[in-house]
Amino acid sequence: MRIFAFSTLLIAMALGGCSLAPTYQRPVAPVADGWAQEAARPGSPINELAWQTFIVDPDLRRLITMALDNNRSLRQTLLDIEQARAQYRIQRADRVPGLNASASGNRQRLPADLSSDGRSGVSTTYQVGLALPEYELDLFGRVKSLSDAALQEYLATEEAARAAQIALIAEVSQAYLTHDGAQRRLALTQQTLISREYSFALISQRRATGTASALDYQEALGLVEQSRAEQESNLRQKQQALNALVLLLGTKDAAKSIPQTVQKQPMLVQDIAPDTTSTLIERRPDILAAEHRLQARNADIGAARAAFFPRISLTGSFGTSSAQMSGLFDGGSRSWAFVPTLSLPLFDAGRNSAGLSLAEARKDSAVAAYEGTIQTAFREVADALAATDTLRREEAARRALADTSSETLKLAKARYKGGIDSHLRYLDAQRTRFVNESAFIEVSTQRQLALVDLFRSLGGGWSAERQVQ
Repeated sequence: MRIFAFSTLLIAMALGGCSLAPTYQRPVAPVADGWAQEAARPGSPINELAWQTFIVDPDLRRLITMALDNNRSLRQTLLDIEQARAQYRIQRADRVPGLNASASGNRQRLPADLSSDGRSGVSTTYQVGLALPEYELDLFGRVKSLSDAALQEYLATEEAARAAQIALIAEVSQAYLTHDGAQRRLALTQQTLISREYSFALISQRRATGTASALDYQEALGLVEQSRAEQESNLRQKQQALNALVLLLGTKDAAKSIPQTVQKQPMLVQDIAPDTTSTLIERRPDILAAEHRLQARNADIGAARAAFFPRISLTGSFGTSSAQMSGLFDGGSRSWAFVPTLSLPLFDAGRNSAGLSLAEARKDSAVAAYEGTIQTAFREVADALAATDTLRREEAARRALADTSSETLKLAKARYKGGIDSHLRYLDAQRTRFVNESAFIEVSTQRQLALVDLFRSLGGGWSAERQVQ
């Protein structure tokens, strides 16, 4: 009997690799290889560009490291990975027979009419041994499919965490760049305010001597008040960017870690070579997460199909039994039990059919979600490429325009002091120079933000080892 039970268990475990899940095939990407020709343009390949390399500025690298260590949203996402890993390990454990040590005692009184000898009495039994809890022989791969689904859910959660890490890197970078842009605009406004206050003081003196008109006075005063208003606006934007950055960093002393000086050197790698279509699908975490969920739904179909077939479970025990505790380990006290159970669904009111239909519908939904994720990713990459290309050219044009405005202001100031031009033309040159310098700072900041968007949309430069235990 023992040989039969052991042989049955070995055969069942050998057959447990059978699976009724459909053969998985990755859906065809619902997009054209729209930027394949762009992959040849000069720039740092994204697959060779870690975020520590992409971020050139050491202060920004330090802040990103701080955020990765302390950000609460990221911490919650990483804890979700631990939950998914534990759930997978629980599900995987069902594929291996368990073994328990057991000890029990039983004492009962049997009435006379139920006793074999017609007399009432008290019986006592003591047992010690090993027990095999109920173990399903996975002949049709139901347990394996459930384990595969749990594994894919775990891997999807892991990829979602990678996406969260990349998003956090991008958010910290963008908040820091926004803060820096606000500081640059504030510095420009403060310089302009000082210059305009000086000009206003001169106009006030000339008006007192009758050499300047009331119109000149009001125009100069208007420019001073405009600068003051711009200064307050830039102060507000700077403080709000600082608050956003502090929240992302996640520490109570984060504000003290943020530099308050204007950065004069590029903080990012200025050129990134885009990936090809296939490379983007292979590396972008949200696409990989969507594919893992699709594979999980594919495995669910295998479990739903297996529900139509017989289910065989085994329980058993081996040890010693005796009516006396002192006799548990005497010769001849050995005992064992082997209880196979066969369950075959005959009538379930359509439950199994509905379960299979549900699994198939969920797979179709996962396919749609996977394709939608790819389309969204490609749109983001295309937008980021368009932004970086056009903003690079616009930044160059804005820089040239700002330089021209500065030169025009110098000439207008000289002509005004020489009495050639009116004060109004000089004020107009001041306004134009301030507008063009502000526009250049804004476009420069937008270009850096677009580079971060491109880095993120291409899958970032975050690499993580996958370890499933």
